[in-house]
Amino acid sequence: MKFKTILATALVVGGCTDLDVKIKSQYTSFPDSETAAEAVSADIYNAYRGAMGVAHWMVNTLSSDEAVSVAMGSDYYDGGIYRQYVVHDWNRDNGYLNTIWNSAMTGVTSCNKVLALLGNDESEVAAPVRAMRAYYFYILLEHFGAVPLITSMGDEQPDRAPRAEVVRFVESELLAVKDKLTTDVNASTYGKATKYMAEALLAKIYLNWAVYTASDVASYTPSAPNEKLNEVVKMCDAIIASGKFNLSDRYLLKFRPDNGPHIKDFIFVMPFDRERQQGMTYARYWIHRSAQKQFGDLPQSVGGTHRVLPEFLAKFNLPGDQRNDQFIGGKQYYWENYAPTSRPFLINTSKRGIDQDYNGPDADDKFDWQVEFSKEITLRPDGGPTLNVGNDQKGRSMGYRSIKFYMDVNVTAAQNRSQSNDVPIFRLADIYLMKAEAILRGATATNGDSPASLINKIRAYVGAPAITGTPTLEDLLDERAREFADESWRRNDLIRFGKFEDNWGFKSLYPAGFTEKFRRIFPVPRDVMNVNTNWSQNPGY
Repeated sequence: MKFKTILATALVVGGCTDLDVKIKSQYTSFPDSETAAEAVSADIYNAYRGAMGVAHWMVNTLSSDEAVSVAMGSDYYDGGIYRQYVVHDWNRDNGYLNTIWNSAMTGVTSCNKVLALLGNDESEVAAPVRAMRAYYFYILLEHFGAVPLITSMGDEQPDRAPRAEVVRFVESELLAVKDKLTTDVNASTYGKATKYMAEALLAKIYLNWAVYTASDVASYTPSAPNEKLNEVVKMCDAIIASGKFNLSDRYLLKFRPDNGPHIKDFIFVMPFDRERQQGMTYARYWIHRSAQKQFGDLPQSVGGTHRVLPEFLAKFNLPGDQRNDQFIGGKQYYWENYAPTSRPFLINTSKRGIDQDYNGPDADDKFDWQVEFSKEITLRPDGGPTLNVGNDQKGRSMGYRSIKFYMDVNVTAAQNRSQSNDVPIFRLADIYLMKAEAILRGATATNGDSPASLINKIRAYVGAPAITGTPTLEDLLDERAREFADESWRRNDLIRFGKFEDNWGFKSLYPAGFTEKFRRIFPVPRDVMNVNTNWSQNPGY
């Protein structure tokens, strides 16, 4: 690429809660080099890392049928921040929503600052910045619906643009820049905007087009016509035809702490590193609370609050399917080198330690007990308000656990539980299944592909039996569940399939959630509304 000399200023990027911002800059000459352009653009990739490491994952996982986050006695209720998503009664004060909003809006602001410095939105240098800004707007419209469409630095306090307008802007930006983006797929482009990242995001918004352009979120139905289905296929075909990606890696290998550019299924990722790019801490929520030593000598305690819901676990029933191994249950053993050993995982406890209600004469006699995870998750008799399963070993051992994003056993205390597992955002597997879904919903099939053949590409690499006949949309949704568990896509899928209001897990604790379709998006956080007093809150909140 050729880079012209432009003016630059230090980029100081903070949370963008107050949108009434006046910009003042000190300019100096910008070096005429690719390295300098990379440096000034670095922050556009960092803004959402912290959110992706916890908040984004929490919100999209716990509000789906995948998992529950329980309390153990008085521990881990944490003011109801997790329970709200589990039972679908969240409100504008939930802290994770603040994190998602502020992080994505910080990303928008960072991109706008870089574009202002570049001075030419049509240049190749600007293309990845515009693509990342489109991605941040996508995060905002996906979670909050109408959002302020801020595309330049200025002193205006903008109103929120309708969701349909924002998604059309995202589409137009991606179409405008995708052919200017790099087609290189290597370590230097890993985690950055490429042509294939833009095409994958286009495929995703096209698949959800009827959701995003509905007159209001509550009016969407899964039978709504989608004028963009053939565009889904077009974008998927472009990525497949590139030949840059494949499914050849073993399933669980892709998600370990040593994943990276060598994983050819990954199209766009959020890189994490326990030393330099911290914030990803999924494993601490999944590991049994007493299992600090089960997978390695972890320097800090773990929470163990997340449990797989039995209804979701039941979908992992295909013989030989490697994806079944992402969950562990039954009697537990110590692990080494990503595999269980034959050494039982024992805890020195007592009968009362296992069951807090046990009052026999030997209640406190100590013995070694092998931890055993049950499929079922049962609350204490008074546990509904906090999702309390009890703080005994019985409560701690309820529910299977995910080891998909395997814990980083080399973490130190100073790294505060951070993991080096990079989090995929778009994968080739998703491209195949999005194309299959689009064809099932009415798109024209291309290249001899059918929904069955596309699903069977996935089945083949994970060792699952091939699907026969024409799959149904329900089959497709179940395949997506198996392939993308714990990757923060399940909420999006359930909304598109019209199942977000279905009954699962502990949602019956808040029966209104079965009919509150306004919850397909979240409320704008209170702090944001307090600053932007000209805005109206999302309906229902």
